[in-house]
Amino acid sequence: MRKKTALITGITGQDGSYLAELLLSKGYNVHGLVRRVGVEKESERFSRIGHIMKDIEVHPGDVRDYPTLWRLIAKTRPAEVYHLAAQSFVKASFDENFNTYRINEDGTRFLLSAIKETSPATKFYFAGTSEMFGDALSSPQNERTPFNPVSPYGISKLASFYETRLYRTAYNVFACTGILFNHESPRRGHEFVTRKISMVAAKVKLGLAKELVLGNLDAERDWGYAADYVLAMWKMLQKDSPSDYVIATGATHSVRDFVREAFGCIGLDYRQYVKVDEKFFRPAEVSKLCGDSALARKELGWKPKVKFEALVRMMVDSDLNTYSAKSPV
Repeated sequence: MRKKTALITGITGQDGSYLAELLLSKGYNVHGLVRRVGVEKESERFSRIGHIMKDIEVHPGDVRDYPTLWRLIAKTRPAEVYHLAAQSFVKASFDENFNTYRINEDGTRFLLSAIKETSPATKFYFAGTSEMFGDALSSPQNERTPFNPVSPYGISKLASFYETRLYRTAYNVFACTGILFNHESPRRGHEFVTRKISMVAAKVKLGLAKELVLGNLDAERDWGYAADYVLAMWKMLQKDSPSDYVIATGATHSVRDFVREAFGCIGLDYRQYVKVDEKFFRPAEVSKLCGDSALARKELGWKPKVKFEALVRMMVDSDLNTYSAKSPV
């Protein structure tokens, strides 16, 4: 049987790396789009996929460059495209809103157009986000909940959601959106609050740091495990017809809960180490997001496997291993 070919944008990120591993395990030929970035060391840029580099093919390019995307789709003719690349740090989107809109909106539009023009049988997955619900009008949020984004990131993703839906209805492209709620792992970027918590907790335990400075401790999120969530992405593109799905655990925890769990699993009281600084608050804060993934459970047969406590411990243990060699003890 001929192998399927898949293209992943954002393959060097958390989700991209887990998805690439999943697709390789299923026998795919995996291609990835990788930015040309002069300010990053190559070893750091490929740190999440270094162990599979020999098994995948990477292509330099930028999702804002339509000719590059057009040529890449025409050359590879992928059975499936997973569009994960984005400016995804919510707080930064307020300071870099023009760049956020360009990357997130243009990238989606350009990919969809390239598929329509050169490989119309290709199935397309767009990485939506719970931030599209923003200041949610009801809870929990599902596929019928009205969107109400309150950040440039959420707005840019919502525009791409409607663009994806347009190509599905107007141009008959197999295009769907996964509305994924927060998902974490030891591969999460250092700028995200969950990874910041796990890293600093590990450093405090090892004597490499004395305090953790955070913003709003009362913000509540629905946190799951990234490797569980990429399986949902793949399942969406195995359907006979495209649709949009909320992917979430259905359980919420506050940032304070995450901190308490992270420090607790290494035997420390977070209250002795955590400080709040308003400079880390968002200009427009989302207080609580909780997803209802009943449709995905019914139609995709998907459900999360890793619980909140196990996820936090996994991240802290990973960072303990990473920083233990630097410990003065």
